[in-house]
Amino acid sequence: MVKQFTQPDLFTFDGDAQISYSTTSINGQPQFTYQSSDSNLTFSGGDIRTQDSELGTLVSVSLVRTIDAGDTVLTLLLPGNTLLEGKAQTFKTLAIITKTFGILPHQGAERTYEVLNLHGTAAFVEF
Repeated sequence: MVKQFTQPDLFTFDGDAQISYSTTSINGQPQFTYQSSDSNLTFSGGDIRTQDSELGTLVSVSLVRTIDAGDTVLTLLLPGNTLLEGKAQTFKTLAIITKTFGILPHQGAERTYEVLNLHGTAAFVEF
């Protein structure tokens, strides 16, 4: 019997925040949701940026965008995952919230970071 390996397309996370990321959806575009105690945001398509790195795939979304006060970006570290016979896999990872200070005068570091510890599940779903 030959075992089948599948690449996941749906990732869900719990921990310091709740995050859901799908590489595709019923309309063919990626989807990303972020929920925390003070935010409930949804992103799709070009609002989601990905970059392959030695750490894994970095998935970023802009939580707050301003011209003068800076931005807040969430970057999810997504390690490679392969599913055996379509069975979901669990794993631990993190997300980093990066705050920049824009053009307003600011003393100190140009960026601050908040690390979110996450427990993830990788699954394959046919959209």
